Amino acid sequence: MNKTAAEILGNPDYLAISYGGYRKNTRAIQPTVEQLKEDMKILSAMGIKILRDYNVQLQHASNLLKAIRELKNEEPSFEMYVMLGAWIDCQYAWTDNTPNHEVESTQANASEIQRAVDLACAYPDIVKVIAIGNEAMVRWATSYFVRPNVILKWVNHLQDLKQSGDLPADLWITSSDDFSSWGGGDPSYRTEDLEKLITAVDYVSMHTYPMHNSHYNPQFWIVPADEEALSDKEKIHSAMLRAKNFVTEQYQGVFDYMQSIGANKPLHIGETGWATVCVQDYGAHGSKAADEYKSGLYYQHMREWSNANNISCFYFEMFDESWKDQNNEQGSENHFGLINLKGEAKYALWDLVDQGAFDGLTRGGQPIIKSYNGDKKTMMDNVLVPPTHY
Repeated sequence: MNKTAAEILGNPDYLAISYGGYRKNTRAIQPTVEQLKEDMKILSAMGIKILRDYNVQLQHASNLLKAIRELKNEEPSFEMYVMLGAWIDCQYAWTDNTPNHEVESTQANASEIQRAVDLACAYPDIVKVIAIGNEAMVRWATSYFVRPNVILKWVNHLQDLKQSGDLPADLWITSSDDFSSWGGGDPSYRTEDLEKLITAVDYVSMHTYPMHNSHYNPQFWIVPADEEALSDKEKIHSAMLRAKNFVTEQYQGVFDYMQSIGANKPLHIGETGWATVCVQDYGAHGSKAADEYKSGLYYQHMREWSNANNISCFYFEMFDESWKDQNNEQGSENHFGLINLKGEAKYALWDLVDQGAFDGLTRGGQPIIKSYNGDKKTMMDNVLVPPTHY
């Protein structure tokens, strides 16, 4: 089987996920091909058929493609496709020098793009999308962001390679960025270069995070006065519906902007997710958002909404990754996964455990079982009610 991006994206039979296979608190320890194959079997058991990777600087991406190829050779009916990320930086990103957001890191970006091209050509049956940059245009990415003209340059380069036959003609090109970077919020992002970029990509991949906004823009999250008499559970469920509405409003904002400039392109969710642990901004002393129960409700809302509207949602993320905040074990960035580092399926996936979806599968030698040993009462003891003020 060999589907195109046009056939996969927006197809509820091809669920999407954001994926990193790192099992240690450093990316210096790369997952092996066998470990990646183990993960691919878990994803496949969930109905996931397209995943998003973030860069091709390290072995992770090439080994991931190798793992999928081996699984396809072992079982011809096995289906897994990849949205391959090419990381983009500005000049002096991640150095002791002040980042220059007006100029790109020319050689590093050119090398990254070439690696992505090489992999797309080597695995045309697997790589269906190349995403140029990850949150590379949003201004709060202060370490590395670039202006839209840089992303546009590389999108045009890849589109030219498609035209010349040096990339598969049905490969889709995009950039994966915050909703605001796509013109869905702050009008200052709505520039001529952004219009050209939206015209140049094959589809728009937008990110949206109500969990983060429960701290940074909490108006939607705070329990309104007319709900203060509700039970704690009712308050939580109402808050999660507001979180869903937050996503749909941001999606509509990008869609409306695209329509206003005459861009009739598909619009999909490149990232959204909900952390299950946090001791800081989203925890007990913050917005009280992070826990497994809310994460499970959010996952259900996102799958139901996106599937009903033929929107691909690269949910963030499949597995916890502890390298992201290696000096803070309880940091939220380490806990966005649907499965933790012990191989336990969090509340969002308990129903799949009950259905036997993971029977016979392991991660690191551990069978996939429910977190909290499946004891919902114990899990609920860690659930906090959203605040009435913040």
